[in-house]
Amino acid sequence: MNWLTNFVKPRLSALVKRKEVPDNLWQNCPKCANMIHHKDLKENIYVCLSCNYHFRMSVDDRIKNLFGNKNINEVELENISDDPLSFSDKKKYKDRLKEYRKKTNRKDALLLLEGDLGGINVLCAIMNFEFMGGSMGRSVGAGIVKGAKIAVQKKLPMIIITSSGGARMQEGIISLMQMPRTVAAVELLNQNKIPYIVVLTEPTTGGVTASFAMLGDITIAEQGSTIGFAGKRVIQDTIREELPIDFQKAEYLKDHGMVDIVCHRKDLKNILVNILNHIN
Repeated sequence: MNWLTNFVKPRLSALVKRKEVPDNLWQNCPKCANMIHHKDLKENIYVCLSCNYHFRMSVDDRIKNLFGNKNINEVELENISDDPLSFSDKKKYKDRLKEYRKKTNRKDALLLLEGDLGGINVLCAIMNFEFMGGSMGRSVGAGIVKGAKIAVQKKLPMIIITSSGGARMQEGIISLMQMPRTVAAVELLNQNKIPYIVVLTEPTTGGVTASFAMLGDITIAEQGSTIGFAGKRVIQDTIREELPIDFQKAEYLKDHGMVDIVCHRKDLKNILVNILNHIN
């Protein structure tokens, strides 16, 4: 009996035991509730096959979508001391940074690179929402300033792809100071006649919207992206009026003159290349 229980039964159980299904095998579309297999979603560049809802896209997938397999040169961000305010809530800010750096394998919420886009060399800054909601602290501000200086030095068009919840509150006033700092970086581009193109993606809010994100020579937004400063509910409570359903969406901003182009993600690369060919 021991032989049957201890040897035969475990072997039979192992043969018929179901394999565990990964948690991210299927995703529900927030807009139409369609269930999408993760492979189909990836092949469709993270856009719903039924309603064209644009899911958030990782930095690596964004790079692949724009630059393909071409060689790109990632620019090293400045080494900036962490936690200028020795901030702590439920967890120390230093510990949060370590956690997100391990999770994303990135130094902070901005990636800076030089690459070939349709035969034209560009300086591209991409915000990483997976790193603390793409929040803007000293490192992000320094990265944008460094990117602007490189663009001026090498005469490269500068493209910024935004995805951010706004200022990084763990850095307090120092985070808010990045708003005028990045505005000054954009002004440096303007003074040197360097083209500056902004691509707004889901979401672009807070201090990022109130600074460099809305200062592009040409401003492009992906379909359905949320773009604004304060939240819709906050504004409604303040003015005590009901706002339109599509308020703060890319299409609404285009209709009101704040965005130049609203595009499907699959068309973004071609639109950027056409703009670059036109202005160069």
